[in-house]
Order: sequence, then C-alpha cells, then structure tokens
Amino acid sequence: MAERRRLLDDCFVHGSDSLRHDEALAILRREVTAVARAETVPLTAANGRYLAEAVTAPRDVPLADNSAVDGYAFRHADHDPAGGFFRLETRIAAGHPSDVPLGPWAAARIFTGAVMPPGADTVAMQEDCERHDQDGQAFVVVPAGLKPGANRRRAGEDVKAGSVLLEPGRRLRPQDVAAIASTGKTDVAVYRRLRVALMSSGDELRRPGEAILPGQVYDANHYLLRALVEAAGAEPIDLGILPDRADSVQTALEAAAAGCDVLLTTGGASHGEEDHITTTLDRLGTRCLWPLAIKPGRSMAVGRIDGCVFLGLPGNPVAAMVCFLLYARPVLSVLGGGAFGELQRFQVIADFEIARKKPGRREFHRGTLGRTADGRTCVHRFERDGSGLISGLSEADGLIEIDEETTAVARGSQVDFIPFGQFGIAAG
Repeated sequence: MAERRRLLDDCFVHGSDSLRHDEALAILRREVTAVARAETVPLTAANGRYLAEAVTAPRDVPLADNSAVDGYAFRHADHDPAGGFFRLETRIAAGHPSDVPLGPWAAARIFTGAVMPPGADTVAMQEDCERHDQDGQAFVVVPAGLKPGANRRRAGEDVKAGSVLLEPGRRLRPQDVAAIASTGKTDVAVYRRLRVALMSSGDELRRPGEAILPGQVYDANHYLLRALVEAAGAEPIDLGILPDRADSVQTALEAAAAGCDVLLTTGGASHGEEDHITTTLDRLGTRCLWPLAIKPGRSMAVGRIDGCVFLGLPGNPVAAMVCFLLYARPVLSVLGGGAFGELQRFQVIADFEIARKKPGRREFHRGTLGRTADGRTCVHRFERDGSGLISGLSEADGLIEIDEETTAVARGSQVDFIPFGQFGIAAG
C-alpha cells in the first residue's frame, strides 16, 4: 500500500496546476516495470516480440573463409612470380568445398559464397580477368593491383562464436530474426505479448454497422487504439463500450483487471458527473489523474487495479492518439519487457506560423512534410487543430512539437518534428 501511495503522491509533486510533459515521463520511467513472462517461440513467430534473453552466437558466421564475388581464387604471393598468369586447377561452387590445396601459380574458378580452397587468400572478379587455353591447359590472367585478401570474407567476419548478437529487451525486427537464423538457432526466448483490454466509454457511442441517431457517434477510438496496441507489439482484447452507469463500469473494470495485464480506456477520465471510470478506479485500486500541460490531451489517468495497470486516455481521437504515442506506448514497451525509449525528433523548417502560443504548455500539432523552393525539408501544419478532427491524423506524417518556453513560431524557423514512422504507422 505504501508503494501505491507513493505513486499517487509523486504525481502531484510539481509546483504548478498541471504536470509538464517531461515530469510525466520521469514519473512513468521511475514507476513502471516489466510484468510479462518469458516463453520460447520458433523464429517464425519471433518478429515484433521483445527478447527475454541475450542471443549469443554458437558458431562463427560465416563458418569458413569464402568468396565475396564470382571470380578466381589464388595465392597473392604467387601473382608477381607468375606474372599474373595462373593455371586453372579446379572449380568450386557454393556448398561444394574443396580440401585440395592449390598448387604453385594455380587458381581456382570460384563462385560467390564458395569456401576458399586451402592456401588461397585473394579473389579476382571475373569481369577483371581474361581466360584462355594453351596446349589443352586453361589459364586465367589476373591484373595487377589487387591487395592481399581482396574479395575474401573471413570466417567469423560477420559474427564471432560466443559473441552477443542481440541484447534482452530488444524488439525483434525482420533483420534481427534473420541475424538469429544465420547462427543456426531455430527458436528464441521472448516475452509473452501483453494482453491489453480496450474499453470505450459513453452512451453516445456506437460501433460501425449499427444504426446511428442524432447525438450519437461511431466509436472510432476503438479501431484507432486497437491498431496502435498491435503496432506496439501487444495483444488487444475488445471489451466493448461501457455505458454511463457506475455499476456497469465497476463490473467491467473488475473483470478486465482479473484477465488482462493492462486496461486501456478512452473517455470518462475527467471529473464530470458522468465520468464513472476514474471514480470507479478510486474504489477498486489506485489512480493518479494528471492534468497535463500539453495540447491536445490535457487529462490522462494512470493507476492500477491489483496487478493490472490502468491507462485512461482522453475521448477525443487526436488527444487519444497523442497521449498513446507519448505516454501509453512507452509504458506498454516496459511492461512487455522492452525499453522506455526516446522519441526520435528531427529539426525541419516551419512552413507555417503561430502568432501567439500559451507559455508553459507543450503543444503537438499534426504536420505533413514537404520541400521548400530550394529543396530543404519543411513541415506544413494542419490548419484545423480541433482534437476531434480525425482527418488531420490521417493526412499527417507526424507531430510538430513546440516546447513550453516557445510563445510564437515564425515561418521559416526550425521546429521539432516527430515522424509517425518510428511507431510503425507511417504512410505507405
């Protein structure tokens, strides 16, 4: 109980009415730890999973010296004495090594990936050489200028036996899976995917396909967050739409907490009379309602019901997405066995202006990338900045970040840009 109390207390140790962005991140970094269990899966199921153990190479990659090109393998020390004329003794293809050493002033026709014959240390590319026959003997003329060891790949050049290939906590990408496969491993220890329960809140919500009446809206947030959870490597569990009734909300939250690692809600996380999510969370577990000094997404709730982490996002789609990317995604990463991570930001030229901005608040605007007349990368700001306008999310390439100290943005100035590509949700 003392640990939970400390989380609540820490949330409000900040000297202003609203928590600054960096303060919120610092609290989350300090308080969140992994909860997912480890399991072993085949490599075919490893992509997108977080490593639970380091991957070490059981053998050298490649296993033997081999040719990097199609050409002719020879002993470099023989080049000058032979005047570049080498007698062709053998032919070596990939997968068919030869254990016969080359004779003096001899070369082997060799193909990419084939094991170097004993004694050979250099390969000349076939297009740089000339072949001819004389008295029934095949010769190859190798030009001067090749350095010893040219076009030869050393055993262990890519990976040395016993070396650490990948560290625990890394989220596996296709190229990482390929690197593991290159060592001969067939399976890998990863963390089980987090089970994330998704709930939307509000009597006004309907799912696509249902009839809709004036005053009702379709639940776009569920589909938005489901896709974001999947892109974060977790498993979304659809628990539907919660009505604005305290008893129904409590029953749903209790059931979700018992069966999932994370409960992710959207809407109902403020102080209104119909916002039953946060009051129910207070009864069942612990809650920290953060008034965040950001735009959009001022209100976000974080808490816990027994062993289930609670994340309450705003109901407006833009605010929900911004808060998910900034706060919920790194939390899911840590809970699932990964790192908290840092957002990638790039400085680009502002192709817009903001005459006045409220100081003390960090703002995140939707932006699309373009080019200035002289070819430099710039960003256009989505003009309609309402947090309920989904069209801006669909058009955007990322978020324009404007810090708390900035009070105006001039056209042509440098601004920070957070590309959606780092979250796996870039435009095709």
